[in-house]
Amino acid sequence: MTALPGSLQPAWLKHRVVALRLLVIAGCVLLLEAGSRLGWINPVSFIPPSKMLLSAIDLLVKGSFKTDIWLTLSAAGIAVLLAVLFGFLFGVMLFKLPRLRRVLDPLLLSYYAVPIFVLYPMLIVLLGLNRWPLVALGFLFAVVAMAVNTLNGLERVPAVLLRTARMLRMGRIDELRLITLPASLPFVFTGIKLAIVYSFIAVIGGEFVLSGAGFGYQIAYAYNNFDNPTMYGLMTLLLLFVGTINLLLHMAEQRLYQRRVLKELT
Repeated sequence: MTALPGSLQPAWLKHRVVALRLLVIAGCVLLLEAGSRLGWINPVSFIPPSKMLLSAIDLLVKGSFKTDIWLTLSAAGIAVLLAVLFGFLFGVMLFKLPRLRRVLDPLLLSYYAVPIFVLYPMLIVLLGLNRWPLVALGFLFAVVAMAVNTLNGLERVPAVLLRTARMLRMGRIDELRLITLPASLPFVFTGIKLAIVYSFIAVIGGEFVLSGAGFGYQIAYAYNNFDNPTMYGLMTLLLLFVGTINLLLHMAEQRLYQRRVLKELT
């Protein structure tokens, strides 16, 4: 007997899985809280999670890092938009040009084996000592994930839909707009989710290394100055922000997959 896809599982089973996940997370947080307060973890280098949350709230109330937060969000946002746009177009091009795909396949498979951060000094030379090298870093880190997921989605469009489009004598643009893109949307959405995550990783990582402002820079600065409340407060804000975005995207992604599975079953 085959198991039901995750999107078609009973509601009680979904709630049970969510409750178990939350229980595991709460258990880990409580373990860290107890370990830091009882001295199992060095209190000089690690503060209790409750103090991290209080520090994060205090930083938000004071608003002393609003500029840095805005710089990071704007750089990551631009990188996401560029990666989604060009990654989608690149994925469509690979789908339409099989010969080009065969040539680029080895490069795509080994793309993430090379650390993107080694390009940062070259990007500074090309784009200047400003925020654009960080945007380029986020774009380069995310664009291939978007392209590969777009390609996977296009390859999984049911053949009957493509035959129907040919029978109706649809043009390429109408076929892409009315059939191909809606059918591949769950996979494209997965590419968007990965592009957001990868762009934030690259931008914040770049700010850690060479930037003079931004979320990553302030965390690194607080670390070098042994300012644990500020460092862990900023880290908590970052985790809460990225976690919330990821949760919202995951919920939307599950709905898209559910619609696709229901359509295939009917």
